[in-house]
Amino acid sequence: MNVGVIVFPGSNCDHDAYHVVRHVAGFPARFIWHKETALGDVDLVIVPGGFSYGDYLRAGAVARFSPIMSRVTAFARNGGLVLGICNGFQVLCEAGLLPGALLRNADLRFVCRWVHLRAERTDTPFTGAMKPGQVIRVPVAHGEGNYFASDATLDRLERDGRTVFRYCDEAGAPTRRANPNGSSRNIAGIINREGNVLGMMPHPERCAESVLGGVDGMLVFRSLMAWAAARHLPAQHAAA
Repeated sequence: MNVGVIVFPGSNCDHDAYHVVRHVAGFPARFIWHKETALGDVDLVIVPGGFSYGDYLRAGAVARFSPIMSRVTAFARNGGLVLGICNGFQVLCEAGLLPGALLRNADLRFVCRWVHLRAERTDTPFTGAMKPGQVIRVPVAHGEGNYFASDATLDRLERDGRTVFRYCDEAGAPTRRANPNGSSRNIAGIINREGNVLGMMPHPERCAESVLGGVDGMLVFRSLMAWAAARHLPAQHAAA
C-alpha cells in the first residue's frame, strides 16, 4: 500500500507519521508538499498533526485552501483512504470531508498528556485489529480539540455508527473527567458515511513503538496493514 503524507508549512508530525508507516508498518511512503497538484500513486493519504499555516484564523482553516487539498478531497470522494490526525482532523472538517468543527479546548489551555480511548467501531480499515469496546492509551497534544457539532449532527453520527473513538477512563466509561478538551459526547474520532475518511485528535503515530512509552497506536496501523493485505497491496517488509 502506497502512502502519501501531506506537508503544510507548520506541520510538525509529518515525519512521525512517515516514520511509522515507512519504517514500522513497512509501507512505501513519500511526503507530498502542500503546493503539489497531484497525489500520485497512493492508496492512503495521511493529513498529519501540527500547526498548518500557523493555525491563523482557526486551526485548519487556511490549509483547507492549499492546492493539494482539492486533490485529497477528490481522492476521498472516489473512495481513497484518508487519515487525519489532530491538525489533520481539523483540516478535514474545514474541507467538508467530515462534519462538525474543532473548537478551543473547554479550559482554554493547551493539553498534552496520555488519554484513554474506547473503540466504538472495529469494522473500519483503521480499527480492524481492535476488539469492540477495547480501551487503548494514546497521547493528545492540542489547543483546539473540542469537537463540536449540532445536536442533529451528533445524533446522526451516533445513529449511523460514525463515532469511532470516544474519550473514556481506564475502565472504558466515557466520563467528563476523562474528556481532555470538552469534546461533545466525549468524541475523539469520527468517520465519514462511506467509511474511508477518519479524523481523530489523539496521536497513534506517537505511541507505535515501545521506546515511546506505549504501542497501542500501532493498532491503527496494523488495521491498515490487514486492510491492505486483504486487497493484496504489499508492504515493503514485515512490521517491527
